[in-house]
Amino acid sequence: MVTEYAMLVIDPARAAEFESAVAAAKPCFQAAEGCRSMKLERLAEDASRYRLCVVWDSIDHHMVLFRNSDNFQTWRKLVGGFFAAPPSVDHGVLVANYFG
Repeated sequence: MVTEYAMLVIDPARAAEFESAVAAAKPCFQAAEGCRSMKLERLAEDASRYRLCVVWDSIDHHMVLFRNSDNFQTWRKLVGGFFAAPPSVDHGVLVANYFG
């Protein structure tokens, strides 16, 4: 499994509206093949920055299957207008879980 970490920058004055749009996109991720979980975090130090964390079975489930799906197009229609900068996306692989 891999975790997608997407850094999303928005206008903080639209935070509530953005968070509602991400919540509305939940079914897009739930229906995506290989998607295991999704969460959204707002950075405590910068109200304009959010981190979307999505667990996928593989990078291909995210970058190939999801990105080429109608669900991705719906996700972008719901939230794309909020982005103040292009999202930055990285993928992480858990090496060890030492606590919690």
